[in-house]
Amino acid sequence: MSKKVPQEQYEKTFSYKFKQWLDGTKDPFLDTVEMKRQKPFCEEAGKAERRKQDRERIVRRVYDLEKNAELRIFQRIYRVLAVAFCVFLVVMLLLAVSWLPTFGEADKPVNNEVSARYIENGLQETGAVNIVTGMILDYRAFDTLGESHVLFIATCTVLILLRLDRKEDQETYGANDRLHEPKNDVILQTAAKILVPPIFIFGIYVILAGHLGPGGGFSGGAVIGAGLILYLNAFGFAKTERFFTARTYRRMSFCALACYSLAKSYSFYTGANHIESIIPLGTPGAILSSGLILILNICVGVVVAGTMYTFYVMFRKGGY
Repeated sequence: MSKKVPQEQYEKTFSYKFKQWLDGTKDPFLDTVEMKRQKPFCEEAGKAERRKQDRERIVRRVYDLEKNAELRIFQRIYRVLAVAFCVFLVVMLLLAVSWLPTFGEADKPVNNEVSARYIENGLQETGAVNIVTGMILDYRAFDTLGESHVLFIATCTVLILLRLDRKEDQETYGANDRLHEPKNDVILQTAAKILVPPIFIFGIYVILAGHLGPGGGFSGGAVIGAGLILYLNAFGFAKTERFFTARTYRRMSFCALACYSLAKSYSFYTGANHIESIIPLGTPGAILSSGLILILNICVGVVVAGTMYTFYVMFRKGGY
């Protein structure tokens, strides 16, 4: 009790209320703000029993094979179609294998025409000093386009399976990103500050020089993806998502795949119709050479780097 004011007046002061809050005897904001404490939910015994009976009745009607004719018919059709599809797939694969030429046959295209064409005319037709890059991004560019789309579809599948849609799941698993990483690890952060810039620069170099020597979009994209993962482990999701988010990945992947598709569609059209391409091959050995191969390498590198990082984030955290 204060010596200067009466007890009733002292209980109305802020210091008295603060002392009560500090001691834990009373919350001064309880029942004084707009939000009220909710009463615990207690369902009546009769309603709970009726709800349980309704649920059991629905389950019996839906999954009772003896009385549910639609379910029996669906299961029979499903089994028949599943067996028919498997048999059809096996037959098609066996037919395709039976039509393949004998292994090691001397007059197969792979043993004469194809290899000789790549080695003898690769530099002249593609402008790429690296024969492997010229083969992958020129002669077999349609296959590489499929591989890039496979990476993108795989990322979309992981996103569908692991993302957190419900608000309560996001609050439970995604509220504190620092739970998923070291807390202010000085050694890791210092090493990342030193290593991440050279890793990015080296990855860009590998992509841009892929038509001149060993490298290309796949290996350079993997290097850049590793740099992104190292930066994430050192500094966390909050800082990384300042420049690389799920929206950024979707836009980058869409632009890269669209550019790749349009560029190779032009090449396929001109090649199939024997039309001379207006895109020059450049001087072999120069950085700006090999026609569209440099652009295609950049597109593949963007897709691979973003896919690696997104895979890591989804399997580690979810809700990306």
